[in-house]
Amino acid sequence: MSRLAAGVVLVTALEPPLDPDDPHAPAGEDVGMTATAFMSVSLDPPLVLVSLREGARMDDLLAEQPLWAVSVLTESQRHIAGRFAMKGRVSDRLLFADIPYVRGKESGAPLVGGALATLECRTEQRVPAGDHTLVIGRVLSASLPSADGRPLTYFRGRYRQLG
Repeated sequence: MSRLAAGVVLVTALEPPLDPDDPHAPAGEDVGMTATAFMSVSLDPPLVLVSLREGARMDDLLAEQPLWAVSVLTESQRHIAGRFAMKGRVSDRLLFADIPYVRGKESGAPLVGGALATLECRTEQRVPAGDHTLVIGRVLSASLPSADGRPLTYFRGRYRQLG
């Protein structure tokens, strides 16, 4: 499958506070994950699918948090893809520190500034598939923050540029 070129996206979600009833409890944390297994499923209704490694932080979070977002990354955002693809990181807070983003109105999740497209989604279905979970989400909103740029792609184990 490394011979199949894929677009690169950043999947994000806002982890809710540990105790929403306690005003002194720590606030929720932004979580992000680079994904290449992302696709459109349906136009009517608008559905997308992302494949998450079973037991990954994002898989666990989206099992509890139905709202999430996707930013389709540009070639110039390779550093963002690499940063959120790191294994064994302690916290995502530092990873978001110098990335321009806005908070989605529907999901509350970070939407990367300058992305080719951004989507906010609500989970419709979770399907176990081998060592992954296929998360199908209904698109609640979509925007095109950047008219310029070309997509970041992943091919044969590396980020690539078209052409």
